[in-house]
Amino acid sequence: MYDVVVIGGGQAGLSMGYYLKQTSLAFIILDNQNAVGDVWRKRYDSLTLFTPRAYSSLPGLALKGDPAGFPTKDEMADYLENYAHTFDLPIQSNCHVKQIQRENQLFIITNNEGTVIKTKKVVIATGPFHIPRIPAFAKELPDYVVQLHSSQYKNKSQLNEGAVLVVGGGNSGAQIAVELSQGRETYFSVSHKLRYLPLSIGKKSFFWWCEKLGILQANRDSFIGKKVQGQPDPIFGYELKEKIKDKTIKLKSRTTSIEKDEIQFADQSTIKVQNVIWATGYMLDYSWIDVQGVFDPNGKVRHHRGMTDIEGLYFLGMPWQHRRGSALLLGVGDDAEYLAKHMLNLTKTHLN
Repeated sequence: MYDVVVIGGGQAGLSMGYYLKQTSLAFIILDNQNAVGDVWRKRYDSLTLFTPRAYSSLPGLALKGDPAGFPTKDEMADYLENYAHTFDLPIQSNCHVKQIQRENQLFIITNNEGTVIKTKKVVIATGPFHIPRIPAFAKELPDYVVQLHSSQYKNKSQLNEGAVLVVGGGNSGAQIAVELSQGRETYFSVSHKLRYLPLSIGKKSFFWWCEKLGILQANRDSFIGKKVQGQPDPIFGYELKEKIKDKTIKLKSRTTSIEKDEIQFADQSTIKVQNVIWATGYMLDYSWIDVQGVFDPNGKVRHHRGMTDIEGLYFLGMPWQHRRGSALLLGVGDDAEYLAKHMLNLTKTHLN
């Protein structure tokens, strides 16, 4: 039996492992991937982070390379794998957790092979990217139209010749649209006004300025935190803006429906394309957590800084768990340290 089981071997789970390694708590990290870093390796080939290397490291190990440069997805995958080896973190790969239950103050975890693991504490570190979110009307597209969620897209070789529509106004959609606009007619559909932020200001990273101004440190309940939470994520960099301006990428309003082979938008305009990329985000899936009192009536996790009302059950790596960076490489370590200290203090209290 373990003192702590961490579910998820991505950046959140590894950060948790780093701090647990410094305690006397017996723990294991369960990961559903073949190897550490595979979640990054499976992303689209051209993916580059919008946070520079100086703000893309986990606690205890700096990411090598130019601190002001922007790492690629393969670089991040290798870094996470190296991180796990450097700190000799106990990771069980290819372990798909199917159910968590609570019995007699213990958590009972069952995996895909039917193996049962018992533990006193559980950290759910599966992140916010669970099930691809694709609108129901996507099924109305004809079979000859290639449609992929951004999590399935790797490169343009997967697509038909002809025009492409990228749906979704986040940074992944922006990067994919910019890439695909080189050589083909490209449309970009968004439901809100796009807001662009620079990657750097005066030779300093945008995130350096955010840190100096206290924005990175602002918690979810602060004035700044509440204001930022209420806004759609900005697009970092100006490549998309420039391509929309010169009409290399044609901006469309919200995608509303599909009629035969015509895609319809909120402004009543329509287009026909041979390819669609749904960069429409993800839905959470915690259906495997069979513990009463974890979720509110809307299905959201009841927690304070990742600590639930259920003793011994924690969450890590959720968006705005405490700060803007809680689900990002630059901030998840602070939350992991906070939870590790709480667990250690709780253990000492029980021993006394």
